[in-house]
Amino acid sequence: MSQEDLNAITAIRALSIDMIEKANSGHPGMPLGAAVMGYALFGREMNISPSTPHWFNRDRFVLAAGHGSALLYSMMYLLGYEDVSLEELKQFRQLGSKTPGHPEYTHTVGVDATSGPLGQGIGTACGFALAESYLSAKYNQENFDLVNHYTFALCGDGDLMEGVSGESSSLAGHLGLGKLIVLYDSNDISLDGELSESFSENVRQRYEAYGWQTLLVEDGNDLEAIINAIQMAKDESNKPTLIEVKTTIGFGSPNKAGKSSSHGSPLGEVEAQAAKDFYGWQSAPFEVPEEILAYTREIGVQGDKKAQEWLELYLAYQEQYPQLAEEFLASIEGDIELEGLVLPSFEENGAIATRSASGIVLNALSEQLPDFLGGSADLASSNKTNLTKFERFSAKNRQGKNIWFGVREFGMGTILNGMTLHGGVRVFGSTFFVFSDYVRPAIRMSALMNLPVWYIFTHDSIAVGEDGPTHEPIEHLASLRAMPNVRMYRPADAKEVVAAYKHALLETNKPSIFVLSRQDLPVLPNPQQVIDEGVAKGAYIVSTQKKESDGILIATGSEVALALEVQALLAEKGIYTRVVSMPSSQLFDEQSKEYQEEILPEKQKNRLSIECGTSLGWRKYVGDSGVVISIDEFGASGKAEVLMEHFGFTATSIAEKYLAAFGK
Repeated sequence: MSQEDLNAITAIRALSIDMIEKANSGHPGMPLGAAVMGYALFGREMNISPSTPHWFNRDRFVLAAGHGSALLYSMMYLLGYEDVSLEELKQFRQLGSKTPGHPEYTHTVGVDATSGPLGQGIGTACGFALAESYLSAKYNQENFDLVNHYTFALCGDGDLMEGVSGESSSLAGHLGLGKLIVLYDSNDISLDGELSESFSENVRQRYEAYGWQTLLVEDGNDLEAIINAIQMAKDESNKPTLIEVKTTIGFGSPNKAGKSSSHGSPLGEVEAQAAKDFYGWQSAPFEVPEEILAYTREIGVQGDKKAQEWLELYLAYQEQYPQLAEEFLASIEGDIELEGLVLPSFEENGAIATRSASGIVLNALSEQLPDFLGGSADLASSNKTNLTKFERFSAKNRQGKNIWFGVREFGMGTILNGMTLHGGVRVFGSTFFVFSDYVRPAIRMSALMNLPVWYIFTHDSIAVGEDGPTHEPIEHLASLRAMPNVRMYRPADAKEVVAAYKHALLETNKPSIFVLSRQDLPVLPNPQQVIDEGVAKGAYIVSTQKKESDGILIATGSEVALALEVQALLAEKGIYTRVVSMPSSQLFDEQSKEYQEEILPEKQKNRLSIECGTSLGWRKYVGDSGVVISIDEFGASGKAEVLMEHFGFTATSIAEKYLAAFGK
């Protein structure tokens, strides 16, 4: 290790201490123990550009152990990232700063992924590597490696204990994602104490079983050994690599090194100074000697040159392959013109399950959008998500558009996030709606990072039938509606499916959730354009019998058809109601007060909602005097039509409840 390298590593450690001490909050243990690993990546091995942080062919980095964010910010400052100035380091963990407690994508330019919830970062990294392999196979030509980069993650023991890391790592090994390299900060300490109290497995053997190459670096302060391991990982093109690096948590702290007490609390003034004395660091807090800063900033400049070289490569590629270049650029920028898309149409008087209609629309999109791909958690035949004109993505076929995620719902979600973060692709994942519980933490990360990931959930209610309560969602609609920055659609028929997908295609900063039926539903008679406009506003009038209705029936999904039956029964008794379909309550809430009043007039108090899910949230739309037809208990096993009657979801039962509440 040269003196320049040692100085840079010491600066990382000193700045990390200064940030955490000033904030009186943070996690010093990992930055002090893993500083050499961080420098090996950012200072020696990764292709990155501080002045062009969004350069498309840069290496990607995920700090899976996001609590060690001081390590990342220190490296970014030393290399010259504009967003991470010295002043921002001084504002570590403070409201509004560019240096929040855990790295946040879009908040700090140069951070490739939000991280912190342990385990998810490894899955995100898998998604980066999967997207890279797809795009490189699709666009690279002889002498033009347009997409050719690595994905690195730095994780800790906690990441590897979380089950989701196993899900995603298993798939990465199966797919042979050779450009994925995970550095494992192995320090034998967890937050509560000795790791041996809760974790004793051989991680490298587990990853070998997943199909990974595994390497061991016995001294986390041996820079050359770490670099050699990274280079060995790069030489293995057919397997991802896990590099276990044995470190000492809180390295350099005389009284806290190797102890859990250094994990999540500041060292304290005396111990912080003692650690700096151990390193031989004599500068004042937040001061980096000019010669060290000049050295690290030059590393950043060299990265900037690589970004410029890639731009020149792209311009030459554009000359030789103009059509591919245009397609590539459009995929990166996410450009789409709805007017140019040809989507299926559905005839009224027919009946089709919304999951089946979804499958037809997905296939139409896949044939017209080169960047559109996705898959299912081993349920494609039930979710109707198989893209029939395309093959399966595999280790042997990187251009396949069907991703077989296996029974790995949570891992699927984290991988979708990574693929979307990478850019150049539009992705979807699917499973049964009840299993959205398994993928929910990944959906939350999609929402936090403003990622337009599509989640397609089928088998949306007690109409699942014989599979029983374990497979019948009840609380899930309300639960996901409660999540910020998420758009959920529960379409009433095939036409609303088309409208929902059209609207979601234009969504750029939030995930879209589609909740679809297993059973056939009648196709609405309303024109597609009217439905398109209505779905785009979250709720609209499907049917009205008189301008001055006696009441309003509000429904979603499969229950819209039921509401129309109730409307007809009430009409026979001289009671005239309007039926409102509300496929997306979030969208409806965003509309103007005038539009909301047009759909749900304030003066009309006779309101009844119909939805096969919990009642939570419906009082907002029906009012205190309204009636909520819902299910506030778990489902049961039986034929779908029997269950619907048992739980009161028949036209006759609902009409009676309306009459009991509002009379004539």
